[in-house]
Amino acid sequence: MFPDRRSFGRLAVAAALLLAPAPLFAQDAAKQPIVVFAAASLKNALDAVAKDWTAETGIEVKPSYAASSALAKQIEQDAPADIFVSADVPWMDYVADKKLIAPESRHDLLGNSLVLVAGSNWTKGDVDLKPGVDLAGLLGDGRIAMGEPGSVPAGKYGKASLEKLGVWAAVQPKVAGAESVRAALALVSRGEAPLGIVYKTDAAADPSVKIVGTFPADSHPPIIYPAAKLTASKSPNADAFLKRLASPKAKKTFEAAGFTVIAPGSGS
Repeated sequence: MFPDRRSFGRLAVAAALLLAPAPLFAQDAAKQPIVVFAAASLKNALDAVAKDWTAETGIEVKPSYAASSALAKQIEQDAPADIFVSADVPWMDYVADKKLIAPESRHDLLGNSLVLVAGSNWTKGDVDLKPGVDLAGLLGDGRIAMGEPGSVPAGKYGKASLEKLGVWAAVQPKVAGAESVRAALALVSRGEAPLGIVYKTDAAADPSVKIVGTFPADSHPPIIYPAAKLTASKSPNADAFLKRLASPKAKKTFEAAGFTVIAPGSGS
């Protein structure tokens, strides 16, 4: 008894799948996007690095930006990602302690500095950020925008600086805590807060704000951005992109954005 047309069609499809899928699936896997969880302050520079990488390789990079604290919690809850770039060491340590990164892939990538920014309508000039500086007086009835001091890295650095300068107690009631450093920047840019504490690179990314002071480097822990591949990564290209982040080409992009590059240049 011969198979009918429908059965013959199904057999033909099955035979084609048996013969062809291996190379097709291999090609798909080789080109699958790389998902990067990165601190919000990296957005402009990392977008540029990712764009260059995709143009060269045809492999898409999908960055997801937020506060390092939020990203670390998402990684802990099995959010699908390949690479994590934190804005501080403690949140990278947090995911490392939970065995969520490949230890051998971890390296310190970038550094930054902490600045005080004001909106375009600020008329009180530069602020000398020395011990006892009267930030509370300069604010008047306004508030100072910064990352949430208890969790967001830029907020933690900012609180440490204000404590070192001896003014945290006076400034704390005027703090407008934001979910990320870019959210704090937006509050100043929109005129909703007269002053804000952000990274130098954030200030450079927004022409609506101006730097009116730089916090002494010794007033807070060193600002370090560690990067690592996640153990849950299924991407065959994660290691290569992580290497690109530490390459001379990426170094130029990061430095142009105002970062200092810690990782020795390697790769292409």
